Amino acid sequence: MHENSNSKKTTITKILNIIETVGNALPHPGTLFAIFALGVIIISGIAAMFDISVVHPGTGEIIKPVSLLTEEGLHRILTSMVVNFTSFAPLGTVLVAMLGIGIAEGSGLIGTALRLLVIKAPPKLLTFVIVFAGVLSNTASEIGYVLLVPLAAIIFLSVGRHPIAGLAAAFAGVSGGYSANLLLGTIDPLLAGLSEEAARIIDPNYIVNPACNYYFMFVSTFLVAGVGTWVTEKFVAPRLGDYQGSAEKEEIKQLTTGEKRGLKFAAAASVVFALILVWGTLPDGSIPGSGFLRDPVNDELLRSPFMSGIVAFIFLGAAVAGIAYGIGAGTIKSDTDVIKGMGKAIETLGVYIVLVFFAAQFVAYFNWTNLGLIIAVEGAEILKASGLGDIPLMLSFIFVAGFINLFMGSASAKWAIMAPVFIPMFMLLGYTPEFTQAAYRIGDSVSNIVSPMMSYFALIVAFVERYDKKAGIGTVIATMLPYTIFFTIAWAILLVIWILLGIPVGPGAELYMP
Repeated sequence: MHENSNSKKTTITKILNIIETVGNALPHPGTLFAIFALGVIIISGIAAMFDISVVHPGTGEIIKPVSLLTEEGLHRILTSMVVNFTSFAPLGTVLVAMLGIGIAEGSGLIGTALRLLVIKAPPKLLTFVIVFAGVLSNTASEIGYVLLVPLAAIIFLSVGRHPIAGLAAAFAGVSGGYSANLLLGTIDPLLAGLSEEAARIIDPNYIVNPACNYYFMFVSTFLVAGVGTWVTEKFVAPRLGDYQGSAEKEEIKQLTTGEKRGLKFAAAASVVFALILVWGTLPDGSIPGSGFLRDPVNDELLRSPFMSGIVAFIFLGAAVAGIAYGIGAGTIKSDTDVIKGMGKAIETLGVYIVLVFFAAQFVAYFNWTNLGLIIAVEGAEILKASGLGDIPLMLSFIFVAGFINLFMGSASAKWAIMAPVFIPMFMLLGYTPEFTQAAYRIGDSVSNIVSPMMSYFALIVAFVERYDKKAGIGTVIATMLPYTIFFTIAWAILLVIWILLGIPVGPGAELYMP
């Protein structure tokens, strides 16, 4: 168990040291975007001095770089700074979604539901349920890291198994399966907003729906849970062996009467809410009053208020269930408790809002200068000349995203940088932004669990040290590396199958541009 944490450097610890050195040398993501924004301004001035031009593949228009190192450019930067920030697509969607999640989390609904899921799991399915619950916990941001990961270790220890195996299984689901889910979470509208901004470099009217990867991520949930269970039982648990540490078994508290009543209230409210949605999405006239959430012109669902209002439904659904639970469990006694839950959720987004301010400026400058479009057109030509087909190209992109993830933990920060380059480039090669985003989400997920740059990695190390005093970062990396390897292989195979079958990655999200 301790062979990776002694003074002798192993291959894993050497790789880890390189990652730590490079990662620690990087500035904060917010600072990175500020540097990128400044870099775009300087590069635009240099590019404008040369006779650089490309032909827009859609309009045939000659595109040349626009310098921001001019008086006109300075005026545009100053007068548009606020608008760039407030109109940045991901900002509003994330804030609204988090308000609803905050109510559900603040009332105790999410924590109680996860506890119940694990407590009720049959012994033979315990590992699967823990990984599966980890994937589902991503709907509510960091709740999986702070609640489920330590809870899984306690549960494994209570049934006589090595607690670090349970911890690893939960961490694999929460972080390695970060993008997969049966429900839409805060990451869906966030990434979709960034993808939409990037897609509009090519098509100013392009819309990316927050549910655009739902089909692929729904199936991925079961893939991650299955592979995570297999890796835990075949590699991780045997390697750890029997637990010889000093930690004592802790009693897993059963649900209280109030918590059980709260769950019943939440379930009833959720069913009513779901029935209202079903009623609104049924074809107009199929039953009295139906179809009020469909397109009023042609009665279709794809481009309907229902699809474009996914973020609103995340907010409303979480709020309804959270309030119902709070009333039943007694955790919400007045409207003040509801507002406090919403406020607490927004408090956690302070750093994100700062990051978005600089990211918004960077994306805006990238669009104004035409640098994004020029890079996309030239990059597309290079990729065409490379002769890479659909499958090699997307697999290469997964590995690129996974490699960058080792040095930069934030999914939104990475995508804000990568989307303006790769989405237009792949659009010009015929791939939809939704398809590109799905491939990115694989790479962004699989290397989370071995990246010290992941924001909760230090917390995981602390959890492991509770059960193994000699453990360190190398122990965590060695334990989690099999998950990264097999998640990458399995998810890549799933994407290949998806490509071969030509299945849309989500509602209205085909693989190829029309």
